[in-house]
Amino acid sequence: MLEVKNLSLHYGGSQILYDVDLSAQAGKVTCVMGTNGVGKTSLMKAISGTHPRSGGSMRLDGEDVGKAPAHELAHKGVASVPQGRMIFPLLTVKENLESGFTCLPKSEHFIPDEIFELFPILKEFMHRRGGDLSGGQQQQLAIARALIIKPKLLLLDEPTEGIQPNIIQQIGRVISLLRDRGDMAIVLVEQYFEFAYDLADQLVFMERGRVTSSHEKSEISKEDAAKVFRIA
Repeated sequence: MLEVKNLSLHYGGSQILYDVDLSAQAGKVTCVMGTNGVGKTSLMKAISGTHPRSGGSMRLDGEDVGKAPAHELAHKGVASVPQGRMIFPLLTVKENLESGFTCLPKSEHFIPDEIFELFPILKEFMHRRGGDLSGGQQQQLAIARALIIKPKLLLLDEPTEGIQPNIIQQIGRVISLLRDRGDMAIVLVEQYFEFAYDLADQLVFMERGRVTSSHEKSEISKEDAAKVFRIA
């Protein structure tokens, strides 16, 4: 579903990413891991089109997307849940969800029942402002909003950050359900090792803006993965 080759990225005169290769398959969770500052969020911004790549290529579902910006990639099926959630605090839950309609034909401008099956609390809070929700509820809203566009590729950047344990468990269950549907690739950036390893089908480790190793989960034990994670 996603194939990135030799991706590089700059902020002004500073190079942040160096020749990154990454692939993600439909029906699998690809987890990008590493300590703070290694370039994980920058990689997600480059893939989602919210920060232009300096070099390299990217293919989505076999199509070369060039350096398409975020709104074009969203129309092609790339949905991003950024670090910090970035919901609209003054809009209601319903209005936040409806903001995803811009990527859909008019005939699909409705909120699918599946959204409320995955996140029941959102149905209860439809007319509550996004800014009045707890952090965990905002994270559920951010993921639900991303799912409105029926993505081929779902990017999740630190979905457990600042979230209470029971919501973390629910988010983990949702990611598993989405993976098992088999119709989207999921790229997960995560610092919570236990959460990431349990969900991952593929583990990608980064250090100083580079991918240092990539493993199918079946190829690396939890203990060895934890060692690499602490080194990365």
